Amino acid sequence: MKKVVVLLVCAVVLLVGYIVLDRSGIELPSFGANKAYKQGIAFYNNKEYDKAFESFKKACDSGDMRACYNLGVMYTNGNGVEKDFSKAAELSKKACDGENMRGCSNLGVMYAKGEGVEKDLDKAVQLYKKACDGGDILGCFNLGSMYADGDGVEKDLDKAVQLYKKACDGGEVRGCTILGIMYAKGEGVEEDLGKAAELLKKACDGGEMLGCSKLGVMYAKGDGVEKDLDKAVQLFKKACDGGEMLACSGLDIVHMLKEIE
Repeated sequence: MKKVVVLLVCAVVLLVGYIVLDRSGIELPSFGANKAYKQGIAFYNNKEYDKAFESFKKACDSGDMRACYNLGVMYTNGNGVEKDFSKAAELSKKACDGENMRGCSNLGVMYAKGEGVEKDLDKAVQLYKKACDGGDILGCFNLGSMYADGDGVEKDLDKAVQLYKKACDGGEVRGCTILGIMYAKGEGVEEDLGKAAELLKKACDGGEMLGCSKLGVMYAKGDGVEKDLDKAVQLFKKACDGGEMLACSGLDIVHMLKEIE
């Protein structure tokens, strides 16, 4: 029995700090957006990427920084153009310099990973901070990860917790997941399994499959919640169906636990 529980925990282990590049965050048009930008969004949503690219390029050339950011995403993903990280970095920089904060966050990831630019963790931190201070929640999440790992800054779990909380409160559910893990482990905060379960539920309800998987572990073990293997199965299944492959292993292990009981 004990061996099976250990396997369950190992199946869903996660390092606290990781950074996220927004590959799907094409910025939607707001009131007053120019015609080319609106056309680009319509083409992009219809997966007419060649036409979307031309429309965004026209808008970017006319000074719409959202369009420049969107072009960077398209070069990152290879949508309508050949994948080109150098071009993506160039466009993200243009967007960032034009005060598009998501462009700053994505450029920070590229500096952190050395994609399209020479790897520079100090520069990545600067860009995440600019993005976060400018209201980009993903920038706050990524900056939190740098503090959690001590990449480009001195490791500071207290600061990481603050930034993950800001991200979570701002709707970045991955921040809720990592914050939940930190409460479960007592890293940067006093251990609080009930709070951990609450945060993981928020993440899971928001569509973050890793949060569902970790919450499944808590239900399987009875940590912070009443032990409920049926609930654990539901959560692991949701996470597994959502593409969280480690949850699939957790699902098999919980079925084993149910047979033992």
